Amino acid sequence: MNIYQPTFENIKFAADKIKKGELAAFPTETVYGLGANGLDPEAVAKIFEAKKRPSFNPLILHVSSLHQLENIAEIPNKLVNQLIKKFWPGPLTLVLPKKNFVPDIVTSGHPTVAVRMPNNEIALKLIELSEVPIAAPSANKFTRLSPTTAEHVANQLGSKVSIILDGGKCSVGVESTIIAFIEDEFVLLRPGGLPVNQIENVVGKIKIKSVSDNPIAPGMLPFHYAPKVKIKFLNDVNQSDLLNKKVGGLFFSENKSSIKFDVVKILSTKRDYIEAASNLFSMLHEFELEDLDLILVERVPEENLGIAIMDRLTKAVNKYS
Repeated sequence: MNIYQPTFENIKFAADKIKKGELAAFPTETVYGLGANGLDPEAVAKIFEAKKRPSFNPLILHVSSLHQLENIAEIPNKLVNQLIKKFWPGPLTLVLPKKNFVPDIVTSGHPTVAVRMPNNEIALKLIELSEVPIAAPSANKFTRLSPTTAEHVANQLGSKVSIILDGGKCSVGVESTIIAFIEDEFVLLRPGGLPVNQIENVVGKIKIKSVSDNPIAPGMLPFHYAPKVKIKFLNDVNQSDLLNKKVGGLFFSENKSSIKFDVVKILSTKRDYIEAASNLFSMLHEFELEDLDLILVERVPEENLGIAIMDRLTKAVNKYS
């Protein structure tokens, strides 16, 4: 298994792979990323090939410094600078006007580019040593569960990636929040690891547009993030759905259902949204190993990080609807 501990030598080895146009998987605080030289169209194409990702779905460029940001994107106003100052490094992606040498394959032909600075020392050192912005979607097959451990990456992508840097379990556990500045207003394109209310404290009320068939940022398609096992919301299930089935149940803080589950998992007994978000993908990965026929999930209150959790669950359910 091509999993390496994140020593300086191994991070440099991964950076050398990036420089040579190869792929390297690495941890961030959100999920593990599948990285390539973001300024090399042929290297970026390998990401789409490895993930079986459609070319109309853009990627995020990851930077380790404001200097790198200035080389690839324009800053349209002072409020964007305030967001960068307050929330970077961190789980916030900004969609900004791109500069000309950002390859169209990264942005799917759009005039904007999604950029973020991850809050993870391994990721930042990898980007620094690679000396280029790193294009990196989640290191999983397209529409499948996002990886929050190195083992998740290895199980889905195996030999398609040269090296996987093992940074342990991701602390946030869901992808970054994506915000764009469009026609003089801020728009939420994907809820994620930074709660929207914290962003609104800086820029004011944000418009929501989190689903699109022609996305300008990742995570906007109507289905995504799905386990291999069929998944439904608990209160949408019929008794006929359960007949002769092995069923798993995923609950926010406690199981109040009368259904007899074969496996039950609780996101957070303390009703802690941060803990629940951190556990979401890892618990769904665990369900995949349980030989189940169906996973039933409880709807989570749509507040704080519950908004991001429900976005991921809804898009997973949509895949099987």
